[in-house]
Amino acid sequence: MKAVLQRVSEASVTIDGHKVAAIQAGLLILIGIEDADTQDDILWLTQKIAKLRIFNDHDGVMNVSVQDTGGNIIVVSQFTLHASTKKGSRPSYIKAARPEVAIPLYEAFITQMGHETGKKIQTGRFGADMKVALVNDGPVTIIIDTKNKD
Repeated sequence: MKAVLQRVSEASVTIDGHKVAAIQAGLLILIGIEDADTQDDILWLTQKIAKLRIFNDHDGVMNVSVQDTGGNIIVVSQFTLHASTKKGSRPSYIKAARPEVAIPLYEAFITQMGHETGKKIQTGRFGADMKVALVNDGPVTIIIDTKNKD
């Protein structure tokens, strides 16, 4: 499971001209799921994200988490995080999980993220053509791969 975390001052998701999610300060999480992902990956990743100290404290030092700030979260599925560009000019997405595997894990991730933060998690729609808008605060962008926990 791969996640791209973007600390935002605002973010939104629009589908077919309708805004389906919008937040102020918090995190926009792009999540990519592969066949090898399990509930253990979800638990590890949601705990890591909830406690990751990437928000500024009163001294302007990144020392508080989204959980500490009460920040909001939008989660957007993004299979392209598993793109392989090893050969040729066209990325391969063979590692990305098929919808029948990915959708239950995506939904479990959202539920667990809400449990970890105590917040209602806003989302895009799995498989939809989404327009994601954000103002990256910092900018702060963190990439986490559950298969590489270094």
